[in-house]
Amino acid sequence: MGHTLTRKIIDSHLVGGTPRVGEEILLHVDQTLTHDINAVMTYLAFEATGLDRVRTEASVSNLDHNLLYIDTKTPDDHLYLQSIAEKDGVWVSRPGNGICHSIHVSRFARPGKLLLGGDSHTPHSGAVGMLSIGGGGMDIAVAMCGQPARLVMPKVVRVYLTGQLRPGVNSKDVILEMLRRVGVKGGLGKVFEYVGPGAATLEVPQRCSITNMGAEMGATTSIFPADEQVRRFMASQDREDEFVELGPDPDAAYDEEIELDLSALGPLMACPDLPDNVHPLAEVEKRPVRQVFIGSCTNASYSDIAKAALVFQGHHVNPELQCTCSIQSRQIYKQLLLDGYIEMLVDAGVRLLEFACGPCCAIGQVPPTDGVAVRTSNRNFRGRAGSPNAHIYLASPESAAATAITGTFATAEEILGEGVAKLGEIHEPASYPVDDSLLLAPLPSEEAAKVEVVRGPNIKFLPVPEPPSQHLRVPVSLKAGDNVSTDDITPASAELSSMRSNIPLMSKYCFMRYDPEFSERARKMGQSIIVGGENYGQGSSREHAAINPMYLGVRCVIAKSIARIHKGNLVNHGIIPMIFEDPSDYVRIEQTDELEIENLVDQLPGRLVFVHDVTRGFSFAVRLELTDAEMEVVLAGGQLRLLKRKLKVKPN
Repeated sequence: MGHTLTRKIIDSHLVGGTPRVGEEILLHVDQTLTHDINAVMTYLAFEATGLDRVRTEASVSNLDHNLLYIDTKTPDDHLYLQSIAEKDGVWVSRPGNGICHSIHVSRFARPGKLLLGGDSHTPHSGAVGMLSIGGGGMDIAVAMCGQPARLVMPKVVRVYLTGQLRPGVNSKDVILEMLRRVGVKGGLGKVFEYVGPGAATLEVPQRCSITNMGAEMGATTSIFPADEQVRRFMASQDREDEFVELGPDPDAAYDEEIELDLSALGPLMACPDLPDNVHPLAEVEKRPVRQVFIGSCTNASYSDIAKAALVFQGHHVNPELQCTCSIQSRQIYKQLLLDGYIEMLVDAGVRLLEFACGPCCAIGQVPPTDGVAVRTSNRNFRGRAGSPNAHIYLASPESAAATAITGTFATAEEILGEGVAKLGEIHEPASYPVDDSLLLAPLPSEEAAKVEVVRGPNIKFLPVPEPPSQHLRVPVSLKAGDNVSTDDITPASAELSSMRSNIPLMSKYCFMRYDPEFSERARKMGQSIIVGGENYGQGSSREHAAINPMYLGVRCVIAKSIARIHKGNLVNHGIIPMIFEDPSDYVRIEQTDELEIENLVDQLPGRLVFVHDVTRGFSFAVRLELTDAEMEVVLAGGQLRLLKRKLKVKPN
């Protein structure tokens, strides 16, 4: 029996464990990726190890998320990140170059390699046959030290694509259809491997939209074969010499299979407040729209923007709404400018933003009070756009452009009629203007040693947790519901994102939109436990959603289920993730109840821990879904303590 593409790459990077589904494996990491609003903690951790240079083939620091310098915090962070990168042998993609995932797939991604990125949408690079996995910042620091990444061997799902997308239907609609079928939890512990004649029709940027938003299904990653489409894309980037044809064996065995006919798809829309709340756009109840955002790493490629521009041609943005556009990269912008598409957007009244993540993570362009917004980005969690009462809908660039013209939900075909066929004529350029002047290559070791790291006053220490104590008797500081996202825990905005290098300050805003009193309540409690429902910690990989509660004294999270990346972040930062053995026990616990765990350290290795609710007088069991490596981290008191021990670095 042959192997899947996923299995081939895993086998070639395996340094420990047996690649059987559900078992822990250790993988060599070729490349890492970070971005500015999460990265300071990563590089502080790497500094703490005492190593003077990264031990990967390529590590890239992207300054791309928060380019709104509303005060001195973010520019200070960028100076630190650039200087520490120069000292440690890390590439820097400077502000204005573009969004990290677009830069990586264009300039660094290679078929058959393994990328670990400090962002949940790192699977973007799976479009070129690279195994690309999102993780927390501490995971990236570990990889930069040359240590293997830990992973539970996932199931591999064969997604067999047939047919071809019709004009006016976007690859965004493919991943929305997947979300409609699978749901936001259905991808947990799985890799989605896209194959078949339909896959062969999709150009690399179209594939990027699909692999990128696989994160919304909770998937470990998603991947396409490195085929002729990938060769053509890498040639357009002057990188054809790095292309290697790579795909699954014809007789590869998969754990699950899904079939999807691209020809049968129509325009879809994800309705508030989850990306799996998907319906045919034509069936969604019409509402007045106040804001349209076309952009983000997910849907701001050359073809995406060109198609949106063609929908706008001869029309104007509806006077009742604002429409903004953020193109993925400077490179793509230059090509669109040459081909006349930027003029079409400007003529239509579209406002052009920086080549940055921006509005996707609430850095600018917050919708008005109770406003309806249509976005081409990847998430529509409540509060994700910076307003807890905004109503966010997700759609393709073609549909977003049509919506901006009509003032309510619409498709490209409604605007263009039979002229929609011309959208099918848009393809990626045969060559892009390659200009890497905003990519700073790693300095030679002797020059790097002379670099002085610049530290602004906002950059504070990286908190390091204590190992677990044998006896724990603490109150419940928060009882949360289902699908609590990392945006709920650590809200995004230009102001709040600028605080992420200052944990004492950032922790004051922990859960501010979900429960504004949490931070002060947890601080007064000293130590506490959080109780959560299903899919706790879904969404962004931001490890601050673990660091801030840890800093406020949270010792354990007990939930019905916990999202993969967030669980890893909890482990890395000394919070023990626990799962209700009997989910019905969740309803019996109330906020502020006092919970007691005796002989905690002794119970941990058995993966079953007994907890007593002192307030209500009952006991219940929780299980620890932890691998041996994760258990080692928990017992050590977090990943940094363990990493220093392995590297034989003296604790601070």
